[in-house]
Amino acid sequence: MSKRTRIFCLALGVVVILGMAGLYAPRVLAQPLQIPEVNLQIGGQAEGPEGVSQALQILALLTVLSLAPAILIMVTSFTRIIVVLAFVRSALATQQMPPNQVLVGLALFLTFFVMAPTWRDINREALQPYLQGKITQEQAFTRGMAPLRSFMFKQTREKDLALFVKMADLKRPRTRADVPNYVLIPSFVISELKTAFQIGFVIFVPFLVIDMVVSSALMSMGMLMLPPMMISLPFKILLFVLVDGWNLVVRSLIMSFG
Repeated sequence: MSKRTRIFCLALGVVVILGMAGLYAPRVLAQPLQIPEVNLQIGGQAEGPEGVSQALQILALLTVLSLAPAILIMVTSFTRIIVVLAFVRSALATQQMPPNQVLVGLALFLTFFVMAPTWRDINREALQPYLQGKITQEQAFTRGMAPLRSFMFKQTREKDLALFVKMADLKRPRTRADVPNYVLIPSFVISELKTAFQIGFVIFVPFLVIDMVVSSALMSMGMLMLPPMMISLPFKILLFVLVDGWNLVVRSLIMSFG
């Protein structure tokens, strides 16, 4: 077959394909595209108390989902972990290394690890009975909060708890059950912040010593225009690697929760 014949056959095939596409395209485009309708109506009249109750439940669920990140931060070990990891990066003076995404991801997985026994208790005592229809939503919420409250009480200082009890004008609680959640949660948060700052101070000390030694050495050599931070950074990283810093920090964090 000659070159002209092959080119002619190829052109003929392209024309046939385009013709068939033009023939069937109107039929395909003429068919209506089925798109599922998403409808969230506000207003109108509810069909009895059940309809109002269901609408309020959906609204409450959407509200909880929107506040889920804040709830995760406030009532778990995430606050202490992320603050300590931020202190580690600041002590090393590595600017954005590790990146924020890495620190937050590590903090989340460490939070899941620390809170695993609590999640297990919530699943056994509240979630599974509710899914099986054995308890109501109110009972599931009460049972689910019990393990969280127990965890927060273990990490909350009495001084911080007394501060919010006093500011809320409440009587002195006799038992833990007498402490409402709106008093316990902020008490737990500021206790976590204090503990995180204490750990951060301990982390900062050895790196501060390195900065002081390097600065003194540069001054003794008359190199006053050379930034000490730039010279001390490799020594900080070397020290952190030699002592297996991430292992020590993570182990100390987990052990701090008892």
